[in-house]
Amino acid sequence: MIEKHEKIEKSATLLLILSFVVVTIGGLVEIAPLFYVQNTIEKVKGMRPYTPLELAGRNVYIREGCYLCHSQMIRPFRDEVERYGHYSLAAESMYDHPFQWGSKRTGPDLARVGNRYSDAWHVQHLVNPQAVVPESVMPRYAFLAKTEVRSDDASLHLKANVVVGVPYTKEMVKNASADMIAQATPDSDGAEAVVARYPKAQVRDFDGDPSKVTEMDALVAYLQMLGTLVDFKAYKAEDNLR
Repeated sequence: MIEKHEKIEKSATLLLILSFVVVTIGGLVEIAPLFYVQNTIEKVKGMRPYTPLELAGRNVYIREGCYLCHSQMIRPFRDEVERYGHYSLAAESMYDHPFQWGSKRTGPDLARVGNRYSDAWHVQHLVNPQAVVPESVMPRYAFLAKTEVRSDDASLHLKANVVVGVPYTKEMVKNASADMIAQATPDSDGAEAVVARYPKAQVRDFDGDPSKVTEMDALVAYLQMLGTLVDFKAYKAEDNLR
């Protein structure tokens, strides 16, 4: 066996050919399953792409590194389910690029944080975390309430997601900028259109300042949506019938 291995090492051509074969096989093993990934994701009622405002909030979430301290993946263990809620489903991350899974929990998991606290709580927590949770080590993000969210490039963000498979329609892309502003402006003419295009979208002034739409609005809108799209009572009922 050693002699055969020595023969391979001494022949550059043979070593190159065999290395190519090994890399090809390894590549196929890694790449081939990706062509069938959609078949492995369970379809769950209620899931939809992010609204433009939620997507902007998610961008802020990633930009500020929130994922470094907060996971969004509840594992199917009793202690996690009792604390956070129903374990995470693969379908809940089907429109996430990149997804926010992980196990790093300097802060609590946020997969089910939507509607658990009021908008005012989230704003105060982001402005001064220690005022809400004294033992918190979270930094302050008060500047988000002063920074207006960019809406002029909202359609570009949706187009980028379409490229990787998120099913935004041409109508959604066309109205992205207007929908972003309308979701945080409940009295606007486009508020109803947002809900029509994005079922269960929460339309209201999220940061308490109706004079402008800020990154605080966007981030709170994103947080308040997490874990709210799937009706888990109906899901459990359907699961029991299988």
